[in-house]
Amino acid sequence: MRTLLFAVLVILIAVPAFASDDLKTEDDKTLYAIGLVMARQVSVLNPTPDELETIIRGLRDGNSGKKTLVDLENYKGKIEHFASERRDARGARLAAQAKSYLDKAAQEKGAVKTTSGLVYIPTQEGTGASPVAADKVKVNYRGTLIDGKEFDSSYLLGHPVEFELNKVIKCWTEGVQMMKAGGKAKLVCPPELAYGERGNGLIPPNSTLVFDIELLGVEKK
Repeated sequence: MRTLLFAVLVILIAVPAFASDDLKTEDDKTLYAIGLVMARQVSVLNPTPDELETIIRGLRDGNSGKKTLVDLENYKGKIEHFASERRDARGARLAAQAKSYLDKAAQEKGAVKTTSGLVYIPTQEGTGASPVAADKVKVNYRGTLIDGKEFDSSYLLGHPVEFELNKVIKCWTEGVQMMKAGGKAKLVCPPELAYGERGNGLIPPNSTLVFDIELLGVEKK
């Protein structure tokens, strides 16, 4: 619960709108970036605009030192329950959407749907080596949910990432083996090849995931 409370606090501090020229210093930009990162964490609550205003009201009242409308000690347990319910409800909706989204992706030009359910869509053919599961690969990537919300990206890190291909989610292990170094592809991953019913951090349960991947290199084992 402490992590959730911290995330809510930080992102709500960042809620007031700023013009881009208001970010005059590196500290301003860093604080704004913290707000962007925490926004992704708060997104698991999927608050409506009215609900967000209510959360902001609690933040302001808590900072003002005046008497609050509820006793926080009585609501700490309810915060976790609320977040869990929202997460589960979103997971149920995503599970219902998975098949139609995957079927639509499979109709894209050049798409290949494998027996596992992965949809592989090449966007730029490579000319180098194809990896096998035991190899180490170097990639740039961007991961989104089916609503387009980004949950992870090497571009945000500012550099490519390297990992052994058999130590990541099944969708990546299978899909990246279909690529050649220098190539780019989109992987549309059904929940059972990603994080399934449990989800993972910013990824709700039963999420179909979309990855845009550029395979930069393959280190053969």
